[in-house]
Amino acid sequence: MNDMEKYREKIKVISFDREKNQMVEVEESKITFDDVGGMEDIKKKINMDFIMPIKNPEYFQAFGKKVGGSLLFYGPPGCGKTFLARAVAGEINANFIHLELQAILSMWSGEGEKNLHEVFEEARKTKPCILFIDELDAYGGNRQKMGAHHQRTLVNQLLVEMDGSNSFNEGVYIIGATNTPWYIDPALRRPGRFNSLVFVAPPNNEERLTILELKTKDKPRMELQLDFVSKYAEHFSGADLTYLVEDAINEAIQRSFETGQLQPLSNEDLLKAMKKRQPTTLDWFSTAKNYATFSDVNKDFDKVLEYMEEHQLK
Repeated sequence: MNDMEKYREKIKVISFDREKNQMVEVEESKITFDDVGGMEDIKKKINMDFIMPIKNPEYFQAFGKKVGGSLLFYGPPGCGKTFLARAVAGEINANFIHLELQAILSMWSGEGEKNLHEVFEEARKTKPCILFIDELDAYGGNRQKMGAHHQRTLVNQLLVEMDGSNSFNEGVYIIGATNTPWYIDPALRRPGRFNSLVFVAPPNNEERLTILELKTKDKPRMELQLDFVSKYAEHFSGADLTYLVEDAINEAIQRSFETGQLQPLSNEDLLKAMKKRQPTTLDWFSTAKNYATFSDVNKDFDKVLEYMEEHQLK
């Protein structure tokens, strides 16, 4: 039995601590696709393009297909790209490194590239490992449009690290996430790099209801009509729904102050909160439509246009 086949209830979750200038490791409970509500089409695509080749390499190798590669999650902010990446790690029993730009950047020339190399080295030492690169456009933006030298060298370093995938990176699986995929350097989109795109859309009605249930669970609350709230919260991201519930809870707390007694969360609180918020995803779709319509030569973002047509977004 190899490492990938061993069942583990916990995995290592590693991040780069900028203040300590070192990798920090914690043990956390493993999550899998069973913990991800909905997203069935997305999970099916990830399973076929990414997970099954890793679990059953012989079938793909028989047809001359390369096992491995990288995924690029893109879509509006706050729609669960990080959680989904954690679930992929759980599906293949891999450790998880979460890499954020601010953690590795330095005011000193060359330090950012050194930190990036150390993160990849840590992934190689803890394999099987998912290396999740958040806000990929911040590292891997188009070099032709970058003004600062250190930004271009960071992209170059990322290319060097990823191109080691045939040898040094065996057992290291890279997932990138971005809200602005059109800013990614074309070199990072070539075969063997981030050539498999996964559109992570806002939650559907059923998924919104699940999120609302989770966010109001174990809170002092009246009988809530969350199905009604979910239906009218169309296009809200998971983050939008979290803030919506927080606003509603603040309404309940305010009433508690005014009455001198604990007031449970009510439907009225949720409705008041809804009137104050609009889905943040709409601005993203407006921008994405322009790129998908006028600049998408390879038709990479057709999924966005299909989603907008299906949901009658202009």
